[in-house]
Amino acid sequence: MADNYLEYHREDYERKKAEWLKKKRHRPHRSIEKPEDEAL
Repeated sequence: MADNYLEYHREDYERKKAEWLKKKRHRPHRSIEKPEDEAL
């Protein structure tokens, strides 16, 4: 096993996490609009 095995995987994890958070932040939030008349 390489000496930097854990460090490499930690860096890979941090990079993937940053990409995931970036995508998550840019997702549009859709609000559900309720009809004015609840009977509809």
